[in-house]
Amino acid sequence: MAFALLNQIRSIFDGDPGVRKVADDPVLSAELLMLFRMILADGTVSESEMVAFRRICKDAFGIAETSIDSVIEYLNEFGYETNGSQAIALFRDLDVERRKQLAQHMAEIAKADSQLAESEVRLLRRTLDLLDISPVDVVKPE
Repeated sequence: MAFALLNQIRSIFDGDPGVRKVADDPVLSAELLMLFRMILADGTVSESEMVAFRRICKDAFGIAETSIDSVIEYLNEFGYETNGSQAIALFRDLDVERRKQLAQHMAEIAKADSQLAESEVRLLRRTLDLLDISPVDVVKPE
């Protein structure tokens, strides 16, 4: 209880730790922006896509559940400064596994609502081309 209160007080003075993590890591910011672009690609934001986004934030990037809404707000406020091409450019020099991870996360979000729209397919295909990733690499082994 006391630790939770101390963390809340620290958060007020230091800012949200999840937001700090995202703000301090341009590649992570770029990936989250690309995931958001995938959520918006079909023109609707489904609950299942947001659930997938939240799970990726928590499991893949260690962003606490309590920080995710603040991270989304941060991306909404500052994400307009970065377009998709700029975000992808940050990934070009990264190792192939990290690039595959971005593609897998994007595919996961696109499939989350069980309706793969043509606009989602186009965004994923264009991203794979820019990252020099084969569509085969996006399929996670079962």
